[in-house]
Amino acid sequence: MAGVVGELRASFKAGRTRPAEWRAAQLRGLIRMIEEREEDISDALHADLAKPRMESYLHEISLAKTNCTFALKGLKNWMKPDKVPAGVATFPSTAQIVSEPLGCVLVISAWNYPFLLSIDPVIGAIAAGNAVVLKPSEIAPATSALFAKLLPVYVDNSCIKVVEGGVPETTELLDQKWDKIFYTGNGNIGRIVMAAAAKHLTPVALELGGKCPAIVDSDVDLHVAVKRLAVGKWGCNNGQTCIAPDYVVTTKSFAPELVDSLKRVLERFYGQDPLQSEDLSRIVNSNHFYRLTNLIDDKKVSQKIVHGGQRDEEQLKIAPTVLVDVPLDTALMTGEIFGPFLPIVTVDKIEDSIEFVNARSKPLAAYLFTKNKKLQAEFVSNVPAGGLLVNDVVLHVANPHLPFGGVGESGTGSYHGKFSFECFSHKKAVLIRGFGGEAAARYPPYTPEKQSILRGLIDGSFFALILALLGFPREKR
Repeated sequence: MAGVVGELRASFKAGRTRPAEWRAAQLRGLIRMIEEREEDISDALHADLAKPRMESYLHEISLAKTNCTFALKGLKNWMKPDKVPAGVATFPSTAQIVSEPLGCVLVISAWNYPFLLSIDPVIGAIAAGNAVVLKPSEIAPATSALFAKLLPVYVDNSCIKVVEGGVPETTELLDQKWDKIFYTGNGNIGRIVMAAAAKHLTPVALELGGKCPAIVDSDVDLHVAVKRLAVGKWGCNNGQTCIAPDYVVTTKSFAPELVDSLKRVLERFYGQDPLQSEDLSRIVNSNHFYRLTNLIDDKKVSQKIVHGGQRDEEQLKIAPTVLVDVPLDTALMTGEIFGPFLPIVTVDKIEDSIEFVNARSKPLAAYLFTKNKKLQAEFVSNVPAGGLLVNDVVLHVANPHLPFGGVGESGTGSYHGKFSFECFSHKKAVLIRGFGGEAAARYPPYTPEKQSILRGLIDGSFFALILALLGFPREKR
C-alpha cells in the first residue's frame, strides 16, 4: 500500500491534479463510464443485492451521473477565490479565501449502495483537485470488481486508484498517512477509522447512520403518506439504507388506521407473496440475514408483528414487516435495523413524538408527515438530525444544493454538490498588502499616544485610521 500512496503523492506533488482541465477531464470520463457501462453497473448491483434495475437506475446510476454533471458545470466557479472584506485594521489590503486540494485522500465505501456511495465522494475529491484511492466494499464484490476494471479505463490511473480487499487491506490502507479519509458505513467501523486517522492527525468525514424516525400525524393524506413511507423503506434496497425510516411514531388512536393502510399498499407494491417479487432487493448476505431474523425471533418482538415476517433463507429474502409497540429495550429498538422491519411506536399525543425522538441519539435523517404548520415549525426548530424532510422521505438527498451528512453519532462532515468540493478542500486565507499605508503606531516602543491610536483602530475608529495613515505619532527614522 505504501507504494500505491507513494505513486499518488508523486503525481499530486507534480501538480497533475491541480489544473481545472485535468479535473474536468476526469469528471467527463466518469460520465462516459456511467453512460457506456450502465448495463454492466446494473448487472453488478443485481449480483450483489438482487437490486431491481429500475431501483438501481433511480437510486444509484442516475444520481451518480447527475452529481457528476453538476460538479462539472460548477467546477470553475467553485475554484475561484472568494473575495472577502479586508477590514480596517489591515487597510489598505485585499482579502480572499482560496480553495486548495488537500492532497492524497482515501474513500472507503459501503455495500448497500455500492456504486453511488463509491463514486459520489470520488467526484468531490476529483473536483477539489486531489489524488484518490477508492476502497469499495468487499461485501459487494461484483461492484468492487467492476470499479477495479473500469476506473483505470476512464480516468487517470496515476492519480485515481482502486484498491480491492477486505479487513487486512483496509487495515493496511488505514496505516498509511492520508490528507483526508472519507468513510461511509456503521459507527463501530467509524470509530476504528477515526482511531487510525488520529495517529496521523488526519481529518475524517464519517457518513454513518442511526435510527431515523418518521412521525406521522393523523391529519395527513394517509394513502399518499403511506406510499411514500413504503417506497422509502422497502423500495430503497429493502430497508438496507442509512436514511430509510427506522421506526414510525404516531398516536395510539391513529395507529390501527395507519397499519391497515400499510398492509394495503404493501400488497399492491409487492403482491401477496413478496418473497417472489422482483421489485424487492434481497438481504446482502447470510450474516446480515441471520442478524435480521434474530431481531424478530426474539419472543418479545415476534408477538408484535402485525404484517409480514416471512423469510426465505435460500433467496436471502425477508418480506416487508410491520410491528406495533415493540418493547423499547429489545435489540430491534435500540440499534439501527438496516433491514425490512418497520416498528410503529405509539404515543398519547402527536406532540409527544418530538420528545420521544429527542430522547435518542441524533439521527442521520428525520421525517414528519403533517398538515399542522405549528408542529412542522417545532419539528424543524427542535429536532437535531443530519437532515429533515417534511411529508416525504429520502428525497432530500437528490437535491445537490443541500448538504448531506450526519450529526453526533450519525456522522461528521457533509458532502453532495459544492459541499463535496468543500469536503475535500482546504479553505486558505490570503491577505495581500502593498508597502504603503504604514502605521507608526503598530511598532514599539508603545507610547501612550500609540496605544490610543491602536485601540482606536481595533475598535474601528475612522479618526484613528486617518491618524495612523498620516503616520502619527511622528517618529524619527
